Amino acid sequence: MHDLAKAIRGKRIFITGGAGFIGSTLVGVLVEENEVVVFDNFARDSLSNKPFADHPNLIKRKGDVLDLEGIKDAMQGSQYVIHCAGIAGIDTVVKSPVTTMRVNMVGSANVLEAANELKDLERLICFSTSEVFGQMAFRSEETDCTSLGAVGEGRWTYAVSKLAEEHLNYAYHKEHGMPTVTVRPFNIYGPGQVGEGAMRAFVENALAEEPLMIWGDGTQIRSWCYVDDMLRAVLLCMIKPEAVGESFNIGNQRDVVTIYGLASTIVRVLGSKSEIIFREKNSADIELRIPHVEKASRILGFNAEVFLEEGIRRTAEFYKAKM
Repeated sequence: MHDLAKAIRGKRIFITGGAGFIGSTLVGVLVEENEVVVFDNFARDSLSNKPFADHPNLIKRKGDVLDLEGIKDAMQGSQYVIHCAGIAGIDTVVKSPVTTMRVNMVGSANVLEAANELKDLERLICFSTSEVFGQMAFRSEETDCTSLGAVGEGRWTYAVSKLAEEHLNYAYHKEHGMPTVTVRPFNIYGPGQVGEGAMRAFVENALAEEPLMIWGDGTQIRSWCYVDDMLRAVLLCMIKPEAVGESFNIGNQRDVVTIYGLASTIVRVLGSKSEIIFREKNSADIELRIPHVEKASRILGFNAEVFLEEGIRRTAEFYKAKM
């Protein structure tokens, strides 16, 4: 991954949501050779505890993607824009669907409009979500029809808002010739994860010998992608000319397991004595989510390299050190 990062040098890179899990990890890869501007409200802060948090190449700007003028000011002079900011996490989304849609739609529109005024923009990468494929997504391809849930079910406000972002991102490419790319992450996990998420919750509880809580019967199926693999995909999207105007599923289609299987694997790999407890679901859920990543492999040369048990060990080392 660091060999890929060396291809990006002497640039100004603007990252919305750069204090979040994936954004802050990306900062660490790019900050040695580039000026990196993190634009974030720091509500979820995975950046401050990073060893590069005070790097001289890092500029931290506290702001809100709903503030167009603030974005324009902070983005000036950037050659790369990575738009990671957004409201995410099922509990957060269901609690505030209005905020979710405003931040993810209006905020994305602001980022794109500000980037459209840059003179030397080389690439703009928007983060979408695998949730645009709905409740049942088996080996979903980028050209598959998206599928969203019923109006009124809070969970789907996230998917709808991210799908709107995707359409807008592509529209700026077609209408204004902007060098845009969309990535759809499939269940990214790893050190520094903040907010909700089964992997983080399971690992932390297993380390503490506390119960692992599963909502529903645990038969929901996911594929799990380690954060380093996600970052390699982003770097490839920044470097490869063929990526412009495209969307890519980014995930590990071979690391497929039920939620119960994930909990059991974490308990076994970490040698934990934690119980696994089931609770009734209190909102809509994704029953099946597995990506087809042939397009990313063919165009970007991307294939996931870190597999589940190794990823669990690396993740656990991080949280164990924090504990």
